[in-house]
Amino acid sequence: MSENNIVNENADQQESPAPAEEVTAITNQPVEADVEEQAPDQPAKPDFNGGRVQTPHDDFDWSIDKRNVSSYTKEEKEKYDVVYDNTFVAITDGELVKGLVVAMTKTDVVINIGFKSDGLVSLNEFRDTHGLKTGDEVEVMVVEKEDREGHLHLSRKQARITRAWERIVEVHKTGEIVTGTVTSKTKGGLIVDVFGMETFLPGSQIDVKPVTDYDQFVGKTMEFKVVKINEAIKNAVVSHKALIESDIEAQRAEIMSKLEKGQVLEGTIKNITDFGAFMDLGGLDGLLYITDISWGRINHPSEVLKLDQKLNVVVLDFDDDKKRISLGLKQLTPHPWDVLPEGVTEAQVVKGRVVNIEDYGAFLEIMPGVEGLVHVSEITWANTPINAKEFFKLGDEHQAKIVTLDKDSRKMSLSIKQMTPDPWSEIENKYPVDSRHKGLVKNITPYGVFVELEPGIGGMIHISDLSWLKRFNHPSEYTKVGEKIDIMILGIDKDNRKLQLGHKQLEEDPWNALEDTFGVGTQHEGTIIKKDDKGAVVQLSYGLEGFAPNRHLNKEDATPVTADATLPFLVIEFDRNEKRIVLSHTRVWEQARNEEKEAARREARSEADATKKVVKNIQGKVEKATLGDLGALANLKEKLKQQEEQGGDEEPKA
Repeated sequence: MSENNIVNENADQQESPAPAEEVTAITNQPVEADVEEQAPDQPAKPDFNGGRVQTPHDDFDWSIDKRNVSSYTKEEKEKYDVVYDNTFVAITDGELVKGLVVAMTKTDVVINIGFKSDGLVSLNEFRDTHGLKTGDEVEVMVVEKEDREGHLHLSRKQARITRAWERIVEVHKTGEIVTGTVTSKTKGGLIVDVFGMETFLPGSQIDVKPVTDYDQFVGKTMEFKVVKINEAIKNAVVSHKALIESDIEAQRAEIMSKLEKGQVLEGTIKNITDFGAFMDLGGLDGLLYITDISWGRINHPSEVLKLDQKLNVVVLDFDDDKKRISLGLKQLTPHPWDVLPEGVTEAQVVKGRVVNIEDYGAFLEIMPGVEGLVHVSEITWANTPINAKEFFKLGDEHQAKIVTLDKDSRKMSLSIKQMTPDPWSEIENKYPVDSRHKGLVKNITPYGVFVELEPGIGGMIHISDLSWLKRFNHPSEYTKVGEKIDIMILGIDKDNRKLQLGHKQLEEDPWNALEDTFGVGTQHEGTIIKKDDKGAVVQLSYGLEGFAPNRHLNKEDATPVTADATLPFLVIEFDRNEKRIVLSHTRVWEQARNEEKEAARREARSEADATKKVVKNIQGKVEKATLGDLGALANLKEKLKQQEEQGGDEEPKA
């Protein structure tokens, strides 16, 4: 065709079909052929013999066109393929490459990395880059060379994270200090942007002091040290506290080098605990123990110290290896025992606060650092046992007299009872023997009741002196602590400061009059009020109680005896001295049975005597016995003989 301007120099050589090994070259311009075109509305007819659909011009041989087709040998094609492939960059997924910004849209950035196609990166990934323009060179990561749609997938964000992680790993090894920006708050700490990668700053690593408000650090740019990394999940932990501690360590080393015992330093209270307070000495911490805060007793350091309070303290001891410093505050003032006022002497009355209570007494603080002991024996004039923990309460104030004072050993003994005269000095005049009084029950023991007549004066009522008639298992069955009780003075032990008291002695002894009423052999009706394995306690008249052993509780019908049962009892023992009555129910019905037997025996004997008289009368009146008389006489004699032989309970009746 005349309009075709492309001329191939090798066109003359293409008159015959090309050999099989030759490859058809690229056509520079389509060749116009006078070929009948198929009607567009008629589909191609399938060729069932060839196995595929035949279309018009399928039999056209493009290789015979001399004007527009060039052919290359196999060697030439391979050479040109290599040249073509060398025009593209060889890349792999996950590789970091440099790319050139070739175009920008409202949402994406077109980047050429020298591959077959350009890649698109979201403009959001360049928010940290201001003034991005066409021609700028950026680093991106090849996420996929070809995604599902055949596009090149690049990411600048992944490239920045990868580079940031490489740098974080490097600075973690070298210990280099990095700068990061706190971007947000999270559970337990903060999120810090370091080299464009998010790292975690725990709350405990923000500062050497406890931090409660994390919001104040959001948006701040600070220096950090990478303290931990996790290669598996690419996670890093940073610390700002580590930098502060390193600075403090340098200051601490300088302070420790100049430290001496007895040196006075200024410090700030940074923490208060139950056992003391920690002080910041300017980069070095020291412990002010609770016993070294004040000469006086304190329950908690917060009573005298406050957080952030500045104080002068003295160095008591320090350990270079363990970096421990013991501080003292009270040592800056003289010991109170060394500067006691002149008025504090023996026999003087002082006022003190209870600071400690022990079983043996209580300690009163009469001034900070000066204490005295009130022994339990110096609380009251009474000789009855007293519990110091019941008498004293922490914090209460008491007046006491100084009994002994030893400044060298720093000991003082005090007395409360000596504040008043000794009531036992004239005890015989105020509480003579047999006098009657009313007292207060202070204590009850298994063997008696302790009664206080007045402060310092008291005695004990033995359990046996509570009642003439009743026996108690425990005194609490009769009276209670805090009740008033009438007593009689039975005896006075002035040396041991004891009174022997009685309660039943206020009345006449009823046992003297009861001996006739409840003598042995007398029968009384009683109610069983208590029963055990040994026997039963029986309530008798006049409020009297007796005891019936188990063997004397058997009933005639063999049924068991129960509590609250009312039965007749026989007194088998009466002891006025021991105040004891022994009873028996069994003897009651046994005695009745014996009486019946005795009555039967007496009746049998009387009948026998009457028979003997009859025999004697007959013998005296009859001079000559008839045969019938002799038979009657023989019968009487036989009857008498049988009675004599049987005897006992079975005498025959006439």
